Amino acid sequence: MDKNIDKKIGRDMGLLMGATISLLLSFVGTFTSGQFTLPGFIMSFLVSFVVSIIVGLFIPMKKVSDKVCDKAGVKNGTIAKRLLETLISDLIYTPLMTFLMVTMAYKMATSHGAPLNYAPMLLKSLGISLLAAYGFIYLVTPLCMKLVFKKNGIGKK
Repeated sequence: MDKNIDKKIGRDMGLLMGATISLLLSFVGTFTSGQFTLPGFIMSFLVSFVVSIIVGLFIPMKKVSDKVCDKAGVKNGTIAKRLLETLISDLIYTPLMTFLMVTMAYKMATSHGAPLNYAPMLLKSLGISLLAAYGFIYLVTPLCMKLVFKKNGIGKK
């Protein structure tokens, strides 16, 4: 496959997966906080989407996943490879996005006088987010790949 097409597919996948993961984590974060507000959700989504774009620009997920899978001896086309690729993506994106969203929510809540403990809030949110994002990434990645491939004329005959 052409290198330019590879880059375009990587960029498109980064944007699409970043948007979907940001949407999921924003929902999960605001609903599990018990204080869902539309402005809080929108701000959470925007912050996490910007972070996902930045991460996507600096970390070539396909390259990283392929290297880790090669080192682990996981073969292409296996369920083990999909599971490991999902874990890699989850561990790169989710902790950073969750940390920033929880920190932002904590600062907003405590500025209004809410008596919150940061560490338990972060750890609970991180645990829930890692699990939710792992399942979501596993399910959504093939769908996003099909969309991106179709958009770029791959697989059409």
